[in-house]
Amino acid sequence: MARGPGGGRGRDDPEPDPHRWQALAVCLMAGFMTLLDVSIVNVALPSIREGLGAREAQLQWVLSGYALAFGLLLIPAGRMGDARGRRAVFMTGLALFTLASAACGAAQSSTWLVVARVAQGLAGGLVSPQISALIQQMFSGAERGRAFGMFGTVVGISTAVGPVLGGLLIQVGGAQEGWRWVFYVNLPLGVVCLYLARRLLPDTPSAGRVTLRKLDPVGVLLLGFGVLALLLPFVQAQQWRGSLKWLLLLLAAVLLGAFVAWEHRWGARGRDPVLHLSLFRVRSYSAGCLLILLYFAGFTSIFFISTLYLQSGLHYSALLAGLSVTPFALGSGFAAAVGGRLVARFGRPLVAAGLTMVAVGLGGTALAVHLVPGKGAGWAMALPLLFAGLGSGLVIAPNQTLTLSRVPVASAGSAGGTLQTGQRVGSAIGIAAVGSVFFAQVAGAGWAVAYDHGLIVSIAFVVAALLVALVDVRVRHHTDPAGSPLG
Repeated sequence: MARGPGGGRGRDDPEPDPHRWQALAVCLMAGFMTLLDVSIVNVALPSIREGLGAREAQLQWVLSGYALAFGLLLIPAGRMGDARGRRAVFMTGLALFTLASAACGAAQSSTWLVVARVAQGLAGGLVSPQISALIQQMFSGAERGRAFGMFGTVVGISTAVGPVLGGLLIQVGGAQEGWRWVFYVNLPLGVVCLYLARRLLPDTPSAGRVTLRKLDPVGVLLLGFGVLALLLPFVQAQQWRGSLKWLLLLLAAVLLGAFVAWEHRWGARGRDPVLHLSLFRVRSYSAGCLLILLYFAGFTSIFFISTLYLQSGLHYSALLAGLSVTPFALGSGFAAAVGGRLVARFGRPLVAAGLTMVAVGLGGTALAVHLVPGKGAGWAMALPLLFAGLGSGLVIAPNQTLTLSRVPVASAGSAGGTLQTGQRVGSAIGIAAVGSVFFAQVAGAGWAVAYDHGLIVSIAFVVAALLVALVDVRVRHHTDPAGSPLG
């Protein structure tokens, strides 16, 4: 497809889909469901323990089983959508996600719940990369930035509003059975979304019938086991004591190295690999993937330690703990929509400004907890968390727009899946690193000091992401000073 300046449509491009904004709403609804289930279950764990008599290890797998399964399928599912059709894969994943949510809510044992959560994560991994690929397909130029801005709003809100919604549902449903409604809430949304998806989502022009061999099964297996070996020691960092678990990182390096070698060999044969490694030669793509991995390491861990500090340290209820981090969600949701409109004008410097705001806001949060200890800490955190949330809204959506701006639409699924895999890897690394510092301080120094130390590690990840953004800005200024910001 020919592009005008800045990624806009050329004169020979076909007219855009007249239903694209309605189709986007369907994608955003599905994205909200799948991302919400990453965070909403955190506050439901005490209710699950009471309702099912689950042990600590089983509760951890309720969380990590979803995260692992979700991360494993992102890149293969993106490739499958590119090859077989994004609407078909989207609807298949959404139907499975809805059924798995029903199975989670109906669980009669902790083992049943863990298996259903893994199935739910696999289904979410099928859906998620289709969303960014469909946005790439349906929109171009400034409209694409606006669409990704709306998606960024959903990412920010779903991540932060999960504890609030979970706490409210448990409050209404009761301590013993309220956790079931955390999963049942997906059922009406899933049914409505499936109906609308069939009517509104476009087909994939480049898709066709494909055999298993054409989907690069060796590459899929090498990548899947490599990502599993990479994520597992991080998501189980608190449960698996000792240092032997880190040997899995060596196995991950071997498997991912074998994956890269196989993809080169597969591509040299004229076959279509599961991931086009040439994408990483595009500076905007490689810089954006590294930046978002580092940012999610700092961003996701904020909610992890905040809910621990407020619920376990200050004895807030699940609902109050969720409400305390709501300012971040509100700021992120507002700024993401604005950032989506501004990214075509300012480019990567907008992301750098957002990262600076997040770092300053988190520093202010640590200071607020230090100055206002005890029950008042939740109120003291509100303003700096709001400021950090405003910065976050200028990071996620604009970075996604910039990262995918030079990616061919035919490869949008696998490219978007890779970007989101980086987010999942970053989240796992961040929670493990921040959690280890947090738990090391709790016993001796107390909850407030542990929270401050945890936030310092989160800030360090955000500052590392900021350095990547500044290097990209500097390199771009020297190599292409008059170019479009979307590049």
